[in-house]
Amino acid sequence: MKSSVAHIRVSATRTARMHRTPLHKFDCNGFTLVHKLAGKESRDRDYDRGRRYDRRYSRERDRGRHSSRDRDSDYRKRDRSLSPAQNDRAEPQVKKKKEELDPILTRTGGAYIPPAKLRMMQAQITDKSSLAFQRMSWEALKKSINGLINKVNVSNIANIIQELLQENIVRGRGLLARSVLQAQSSSPIFTHVYSALVAIINSKFPQIGELILKRLILNFRKGYRRNDKQQCLTSSKFVAHLINQNVAHEVLCLEMLTLLLERPTDDSVEVTISFLKECGLKLTEVSPRGINAIFERLRNILHESEIDKRVQYMIEVMFAIRKDGFKDHPIIPEGLDLVEEEDQFTHLLPLEDDYNQEDVLKARGILFSLYIYFFICSLYLKFPFSDQEKVTIFDKTEVNLVSFRRTIYLAIQSSLDFEECAHKLIKMDFPDSQTKELCNMILDCCAQQRTYEKFFGLLAGRFCLLKKEYMESFEAIFQEQYETIHRLETNKLRNVARLFAHLLYTDSVPWSVLECIKMSEETTTSSSRIFVKILFQELCAYMGLPKLNERLKDMTLQPFFEGLFPRDNPRNTRFAINFFTSIGLGGLTLAVICGSLPVCISLKSCPSPNPVGMS
Repeated sequence: MKSSVAHIRVSATRTARMHRTPLHKFDCNGFTLVHKLAGKESRDRDYDRGRRYDRRYSRERDRGRHSSRDRDSDYRKRDRSLSPAQNDRAEPQVKKKKEELDPILTRTGGAYIPPAKLRMMQAQITDKSSLAFQRMSWEALKKSINGLINKVNVSNIANIIQELLQENIVRGRGLLARSVLQAQSSSPIFTHVYSALVAIINSKFPQIGELILKRLILNFRKGYRRNDKQQCLTSSKFVAHLINQNVAHEVLCLEMLTLLLERPTDDSVEVTISFLKECGLKLTEVSPRGINAIFERLRNILHESEIDKRVQYMIEVMFAIRKDGFKDHPIIPEGLDLVEEEDQFTHLLPLEDDYNQEDVLKARGILFSLYIYFFICSLYLKFPFSDQEKVTIFDKTEVNLVSFRRTIYLAIQSSLDFEECAHKLIKMDFPDSQTKELCNMILDCCAQQRTYEKFFGLLAGRFCLLKKEYMESFEAIFQEQYETIHRLETNKLRNVARLFAHLLYTDSVPWSVLECIKMSEETTTSSSRIFVKILFQELCAYMGLPKLNERLKDMTLQPFFEGLFPRDNPRNTRFAINFFTSIGLGGLTLAVICGSLPVCISLKSCPSPNPVGMS
């Protein structure tokens, strides 16, 4: 009761104070009002604020009381669980300090270490095989390679190469590949410099060039899958310059262009245009049919008009660049043709193969691979294949083809005469599907010689007499060679023509193969005319002009000589007469053509200029 009464009195006093009239006092001038006591409204606001504070404080106090009660109960439980002796031994827990990491052993090499301190730390390490020393040397190698790659330009590339070769780039080939790719991706304008650097390193260490090319292919495929135009642009530009430097084969370029134009979009066509600007001149020289197909595809895309106007204008500009002969886009810029042709090493890497970037495997990947390996082994042991369930695996990587060609080449080079070589090749017992490849290999080996060797003509003739399939293969090869004769150099062209002249003279292949030759100004090129010239001059040397005339006048073979000695068009007839007359075989035309021509066409009325391209 006493406490309640005191509470009532306090409340009454507080109520009386709330209704007390405020006192005012003026200063001496009577202008400023000074409040001695707060007014009623201000007291009401303070009172309400105080009540809200009291309520919040009471809630916090109750919460603290509950938490302290729970804490006390925990302490009591802990005291009951421990014996008195254990309570005496119990010590307060000390917070463990965070272990300090060695800056050398961190992933990025840690913070910057001054050179003097770094040399001191290296001097303190006596064990060269320790983890700290290896990590320190690895970081030093990485910094050195990055510094050299970032400094390279056209003027100092020779000095940079010498400094790079002094480093252990065989151990740090992954660092070198990553540094080159990052530098090119950051500065695509210097791609021609980085490609020249890679070409020089590739001539000394082909495995490093192959690693860089593999990572480039994977980057391009990743960018294509993710629709990342910038990544595709930088990767394709680097690949184009590596093709110009003969580090990568042109087949890779054609595969990338075909993939980009398979389902054309604005971005894919833009990447294609950028790609063609860099390596279009190189493709024109080494694969004219391939680049013609690419430009034909671009023309169809332009006519369909399903892409943006800006991209259509880019295609038109590309056709104009091609018409000008890529004069503003040379194959190799001046000052960067630094590798001799015999030192170049070209990698033939298809676009769709599975490549390994040679990154360090994680333990998780190793365990997963082991799990898969044991799982497959268990399946194989549990369900062995029967004879009826054997699976045939076809290798499309052409590894077997390369090995087969290597075997044939070694057999040819190690033989003393053609009979020994034919005996070695027959004993190999290769499948029938490789018959044409064997004939192609014989022809390629003959073309690579500096001068024609009769060894290859006798070898090819022996195989043609052994089996009909070899004769048919050489027939098909003759037509293929004549259609692509413009790709061969003059020396290779001469050797191929003399080989087929030997086969025709010995009747190893039928004379019907001459059906593919059409003598006219429109259907012949300078290369094809040189080929026909050497072919018939060799036949005349082997057989003599009378026997050659008899063979060409054979009535059973006349349908196959209609293109060689045309009689349907006077213009083509004059061209054939002038051609054989200029190479010293005018007697063939007198016997074969002029003997059956009408009176209106005669040698007197025929002009006699030399055909274009003849010498």
